[in-house]
Amino acid sequence: MRLTRLLLGAAAVTALAGCAPDGRTEAVPPTATGSLEHLAAEVRCAPDMQTDADEIRQAICRNDDGRFILATFATDRGQREWINDAKDYGGHYLVGRKWVAVGDDGVVKALRGTLGGDLETGTDHHAHGG
Repeated sequence: MRLTRLLLGAAAVTALAGCAPDGRTEAVPPTATGSLEHLAAEVRCAPDMQTDADEIRQAICRNDDGRFILATFATDRGQREWINDAKDYGGHYLVGRKWVAVGDDGVVKALRGTLGGDLETGTDHHAHGG
C-alpha cells in the first residue's frame, strides 16, 4: 500500500512538472510578477513603449529569443478581456498575473523558461476552408 502511494505521488509530480516530447522534464519557474520594466529586464530586453495608459502598458521587445509584445494590465479582468479579443487574431501567448507576452510559438516557449506562466494559443483561421 505504501509503495502504491509513493508511485502515485511520483506520477503526480511528473505530470505537474510537464514532459517534453522526448520524455525530458521541462522546468517551469514560478510565474514572474512586477512592472513591465521589471519583466523586460528579466528577459533581457529594452522595451520600446507603444502604449502607456492607466489600464494597459504595452511595449515591443526583442532579445536573443526573438521579437515579442509585452503588456501589463491594471486589472485581471482587463487582461482577460484583452487576451480574449487578441486571440481572435491567432498568435501565441504567455500569460502571467496581469501580464502577457505575445510572439511566435518558439519565442513564448523560450520566455516561459524565465518568466513562468501559462501558454495559450489564439484561433487558427488558416485551418478553415471556404
